[in-house]
Amino acid sequence: MKTVFETKGTCSKAIELDVDEQTGIIRDVFFVGGCPGNTVGVATLVRGQKATDVIQKLKGIRCGMKPTSCPDQLAQALEQMINQS
Repeated sequence: MKTVFETKGTCSKAIELDVDEQTGIIRDVFFVGGCPGNTVGVATLVRGQKATDVIQKLKGIRCGMKPTSCPDQLAQALEQMINQS
């Protein structure tokens, strides 16, 4: 399933996701905007991982004093995607 998640409270503006509906494996992640080194790094690390595992690892990560971060927004996007299935 492919979807676009509009982020809130981060430098990135959106996250494009592709997750296999049968297995829950993340096929691809692309952050629109944000710090390229960090967002490309996170996207590369989560590719091939189970969405539920990624949510557990990334949910709640903060960026400095902000209440969220790009990894946290990815976790929220994956949760939303799973809940819509």
